[in-house]
Amino acid sequence: MFETVCLDKFKPRAFEIKEIGTVAEAKKGVASIVGLPFCLYGQMVHFPNDVKGMVVGFNEEKVMALVLGDETQIKSGDEVIGKAEPFKVPVGEGFVGRVVDSLSTPSDGHGRVEPDDFYPVFRVAPGVMERIPVSEPLYTGTKIIDAITPLAKGQRELIIGDRMTGKTVLAIDAILNQQGKDVICIYCCVGRSDAFLSKIIRLLREKGAMEYTVVAAATAARSPGEQFLIPYTACALGEYFMYHGRDVLVVFDDLTKHAWVHRQISLLLERSPGREAYPGDVFYIHSQLMERAGRLRPEIGGGSMTFLPIVETQQGDVTGHIPSNLISITDGQLYTSASIFNEGFKPAIDFGLSVSRIGSRVQCEAMKELSQKLRLDYVQYKALLRLTNVKATLSAEAEARLRKGEAMTQIFMQEKNRPVSLEEQIVLLYALESPLLGTLMTTQAEWKRSKAELFPFFLKTRSALIKEIGTEQRLTQQLKERLEDGFRDFLRSQAWEEEES
Repeated sequence: MFETVCLDKFKPRAFEIKEIGTVAEAKKGVASIVGLPFCLYGQMVHFPNDVKGMVVGFNEEKVMALVLGDETQIKSGDEVIGKAEPFKVPVGEGFVGRVVDSLSTPSDGHGRVEPDDFYPVFRVAPGVMERIPVSEPLYTGTKIIDAITPLAKGQRELIIGDRMTGKTVLAIDAILNQQGKDVICIYCCVGRSDAFLSKIIRLLREKGAMEYTVVAAATAARSPGEQFLIPYTACALGEYFMYHGRDVLVVFDDLTKHAWVHRQISLLLERSPGREAYPGDVFYIHSQLMERAGRLRPEIGGGSMTFLPIVETQQGDVTGHIPSNLISITDGQLYTSASIFNEGFKPAIDFGLSVSRIGSRVQCEAMKELSQKLRLDYVQYKALLRLTNVKATLSAEAEARLRKGEAMTQIFMQEKNRPVSLEEQIVLLYALESPLLGTLMTTQAEWKRSKAELFPFFLKTRSALIKEIGTEQRLTQQLKERLEDGFRDFLRSQAWEEEES
């Protein structure tokens, strides 16, 4: 007789190869491991008590791994499990609106997230043939940036300056301005305090920005390994959306502290220091991160990832090792000046040292027309202002330049966490060029009042015109005439209010 045999019994079972090593020593965030002969640089290893680590070096005798968690849970003799595969973290749509750590594990107490995929933390940047030139602007809501140093989707723009000069404010305002624009934002916090992070998360929630934002954070209280890994985790989270055709904005706050952590880790690994005591590969760890930004070809997703890295200078010295490295890697820089900040001009962006090497190519026609002379006019105004300190009498032309410079100063000044729409920027910049307003408004107080009341007046009385400006994004002769007509009505309403008062 023949017996029926179930073929399922003979199907090959899935299996995985693991290596087992032993902890020799664990201190200051670094574990020495004996064993793991086939380990890879950057691979994940598993310690007891669900603590994970990352291989960062090895020799014939031992393997060195960063501890990504509480190292007090690890002791000599503990078993370590390793798999010869790249370090991957969970990614997906479910992470939007959440706060995650360096392993992409939610840390906000709102439960776990079901991942859509797992992406490698250290991924090779897309090649030249996988990219296309940037073609769309990324509006930050900061008038100086959008008009003079504009950004494009897929660009890497460095925000650089001394402490307490408003660098983080510029980046957060850019995130707030993406509301309703179908851009996923990722705020990466590296080595900042827990109180600072809580303040940022609270602000994002109050403004409704957490609906499209992921916060990836490793504060100063976390281990050095977690602080080192967090920018790459944030990048992996962004790459998921980029490869699925979405536009992504990633803010790294800040890479100076990331370099400090890398230096600390290298000293613990007994690696030789180089310039300013930083290890020789500090340029590489940032360049391999920055190169992952860009815009992809439609065949492989068609999304984009824009980077806004932040770096701190000491007393305005941009020639330091880390600042000069990042300036050479990125596509431009926004320089915040302590002296300008102390003068009360906010955002304290220095026109002379700030530049965008890509964004001006994708500016809309209206902004391009209105902003082409702004940088030169403002620089000449500041030079003329210094001259008035030593010269008593000025020509009529010089006085006119001073008045226009004062008007530009008032227009460009902006309160924090209140991004300005493109339509309002176009109206205000056109007001600077308007012969009607330029003739009748001669004091800073008048321009300050007009800046606050002009656009609300247009929204109330000429909403169709504002909508057309936002749609067309260019100033035809007809639109200019309608704007001038609106300026006349605005001046009449101002005069009427003064008479009533």
